[in-house]
Amino acid sequence: MLANVSKEISAGRSRAVAAVNREMLLSHWTIGRELADRESAEGWGAKVVTRLSADIRSAFPDARGFSPRNLRYMKSFAQAWTDFPMLQAPLATLPWYHQIALLEKLSDPETRLWYAAAAVESGWSRNVLAHHIQTNLHERSGKAINNFKATLPPSDSDLAEQSFKDPYVFDFVAMTDQRNERGLENQLILHVERFLLELGQGFAFVGRQVRLTIGDDEFFADLLFYNFRLRCFVVVELKATAFKPEYVGQINMYMSAVDDLMAHPEDRPTIGLLLCKTKNNVVAEYSLQGFSKPIGVAEWESEIVKSLPEEFVSTLPSISELEAELSGDG
Repeated sequence: MLANVSKEISAGRSRAVAAVNREMLLSHWTIGRELADRESAEGWGAKVVTRLSADIRSAFPDARGFSPRNLRYMKSFAQAWTDFPMLQAPLATLPWYHQIALLEKLSDPETRLWYAAAAVESGWSRNVLAHHIQTNLHERSGKAINNFKATLPPSDSDLAEQSFKDPYVFDFVAMTDQRNERGLENQLILHVERFLLELGQGFAFVGRQVRLTIGDDEFFADLLFYNFRLRCFVVVELKATAFKPEYVGQINMYMSAVDDLMAHPEDRPTIGLLLCKTKNNVVAEYSLQGFSKPIGVAEWESEIVKSLPEEFVSTLPSISELEAELSGDG
């Protein structure tokens, strides 16, 4: 009984938080729509936002979150979602700070909805959401060259495909010589938390330079992870050069060794990920043909090469600035 009641209490609290959040968003949307309509009628010179903010503070001295800046966010929110009351999750479940990040960084509704769904599924904080928007995650997800459909059951291949991206952005590494593979590895391990963030949901770090004893010979896999969503080990090989077909044979051997030496009988087949500085997609696709193990090939970059259009780029206010706005200090 205690277990059942505890479960219901937790579920009830979650439902209550979600309901409060949705009602707050609906309130912000309604206020924003009123503002947009009034400004449209009276024009910018009427200073509707400034007047309304001052009047709200007079009428409700204890009210928070109605600074001119936050009221403008509400107006933008209403203009971005003209039928918000009809929208369902995941957008309606995201907190206000997340909504501001979507408004500030993106202009396309479909792209906003993509990030909203990903944020809810993965439990991203606002800062993590902003980071993934900055690195154009939606354009990179599921883009790695792979043979998953030919080597994995249909139920696993789609999830595996969406779990890998191309390119990977390691904008946190500091390398003077980007041809040094060990240097790259050292930087990734030094910043393993950010590396895991870039890899995506479900990855857990197992080890680096993992010794694999095959007969009388020893081999060392660069990086080994376990993915709890895919229920399998993931061998990652780092290459500071362009992709070469022989790299596939090398990682295939490592994967076989991990399956035999480390994997549990209930684990699914090990997946390999080759991260190269550059690649010829056609050569990579041909190289994967004939291999029975699931392998993905992707590039890595040490900086964000492709950014949002200039007119869409803006600097998000800091959390402290937003908190000041919502507390009525801004």
